[in-house]
Amino acid sequence: MVASSIQGESWPAAVDGPAQPRPLIRWLLIVAVLVTIIVAVGGITRLTESGLSITEWKPVTGTIPPLTDAQWQAEFEAYKKIPEYIEINGPAGMTLADYKFIYFWEWFHRLLGRVIGLAFALPLAWFWVKGRIPAGYKPRLLALLALGALQGVFGWLMVRSGLSVRTDVSHFWLSIHLLTALFTLAGLVWTALDLRSLERNPTARPARLTFTGALVGVILFLQLLLGAWVAGLNAGLASDTWPLMQGRFIPEIDWSKGFWWSATHDPFLIHFLHRWWAWVAVAGLIVLARMARKQGVRPASIAIHTAFGTQILLGIATVLTGVSLWLAVLHQLVGAMLVWATAWGIHVIGRRA
Repeated sequence: MVASSIQGESWPAAVDGPAQPRPLIRWLLIVAVLVTIIVAVGGITRLTESGLSITEWKPVTGTIPPLTDAQWQAEFEAYKKIPEYIEINGPAGMTLADYKFIYFWEWFHRLLGRVIGLAFALPLAWFWVKGRIPAGYKPRLLALLALGALQGVFGWLMVRSGLSVRTDVSHFWLSIHLLTALFTLAGLVWTALDLRSLERNPTARPARLTFTGALVGVILFLQLLLGAWVAGLNAGLASDTWPLMQGRFIPEIDWSKGFWWSATHDPFLIHFLHRWWAWVAVAGLIVLARMARKQGVRPASIAIHTAFGTQILLGIATVLTGVSLWLAVLHQLVGAMLVWATAWGIHVIGRRA
């Protein structure tokens, strides 16, 4: 590995020997696809109210679901002790068959998390031992691994928040869980793009985060945060009309507990903010797409426009259908794809020779 000094900074100037970027690029993109899938499955888990069906966190033994009637009864009895069953599903007459349905989605969601962890950790160890990782990338890959581990911890803390007192998980923990996944997704895509630049030009340096890129990222982050709160508070049901809510532009909002409580808990206000902050995000994404096109990367511009256009239409359709399950899941899935496109656009405008 030959190093050169560019503008006073030392960075690899050539990729020689076993440290070839292409296998790492493919690996990172495969993991990114898996993260996108788990985001969609997480949406199904949330929309089917399945997240509290497994009341314990067993990282190893939890991989195997109940196999006998006795094991199923034991899991069901554990679920019967939490407020969600006592106050909601029990009085509604939940049967063991109903419980098995919600158990499946939570179990599948956790299983995918384990698969993603192995799909990242095992190849990383192999690339590391074989010396296939280009200089400067080991710390970043370790940080992505740590984010994956944190994602598992945050997922359990989210579940635990709904096992006592509450009949649902905390929307704060839900947003932390979802946004960590999407931030990890952006990191995987960004790192793959840096490695792609290195593959094409051995003297290429990692892209930098520009002011415009950071601003668009913050705007999108706020929109995703509001979307997570909408999901956590079931605020999508606050209105089934668009563009008006309750026959008016600004809905009735409960201000009795103060501004900050309303801004973080009132489903009508959060739905309203998510609905209209989307257009601020659209404006920022249009600027980003045009900048990417000026850099000569028209596919990134097309990807951004396609993603946010589809996302807006799906959001409106989700509202008008009273939060149809599959439309809402598609809305969350395209949200993850929008993160892909945005990361690509921000990377394009931050590329350095």
